[in-house]
Amino acid sequence: MTKVVILAGGLGTRFSEETSLKPKPMIEIGHMPILWHIMKFYSAYGLKEFIICAGYKQYIIKEFFANYPLHRSNITFDLRSDSMTVHDTTVEDWKVTVVDTGENTMTGGRVKRIKPYLDKEPFCLTYGDGLSNINVTSLLAYHKKMGRIATLSAVVPPARFGELDIHDGLIRQFMEKKPDSERLINGGFMVLNPEFLDHIADDQTPIEQEPMQKVASMGQLAAYEHRGFWQCMDKLHDKQMLETLWSNGKAPWKIW
Repeated sequence: MTKVVILAGGLGTRFSEETSLKPKPMIEIGHMPILWHIMKFYSAYGLKEFIICAGYKQYIIKEFFANYPLHRSNITFDLRSDSMTVHDTTVEDWKVTVVDTGENTMTGGRVKRIKPYLDKEPFCLTYGDGLSNINVTSLLAYHKKMGRIATLSAVVPPARFGELDIHDGLIRQFMEKKPDSERLINGGFMVLNPEFLDHIADDQTPIEQEPMQKVASMGQLAAYEHRGFWQCMDKLHDKQMLETLWSNGKAPWKIW
């Protein structure tokens, strides 16, 4: 089975009001960590074995999964007999490996550290703060078809600023900025062959720089274009937008 590796070890300094207490991937959307949303999304495609590259406050991620069955169940506590009965357990059939990849390790170094937990098969890799409705089945098929070392998803970045229509010093119209469909960025949701790790030098190697540039220069980096929904949770505004989509029942990533 294809494994899913999630980068979840960074500091998340732009969310200091929350990340002073928890890792960024544990910030909640609809009362559940964004990490959980990512995992639910992948599991909807039948990918249910996860490796989480933890670091900053990694114990919080471990404790979340350690207590997950209790948090998702009804429980009777018999205080006199000091016993506990769990009722109606509804948990996912996931296998989750949480690896402490260090607080100051860069993204490439984190992936290199989880090598012992990988198989010889290609694996999925994504960031712990991004959501999409990308077709994972098609992504995996595209990677196999291209036969390259790595495939990344090329997405259209969401617009952040409105446009002003100005004439003679007066604003005639305020227009919501439309995404530039010609500008594509790496949206995560990657598929990598294990040999990709050979191009990661050390703990201080960002995966987005030398390793990606090296395989690209070798003609071994494929791009799977996705022009549907994609959103990273980079700022408070992003979190609020994702929260609104979820609470209104319009979350494009909710395919389960």
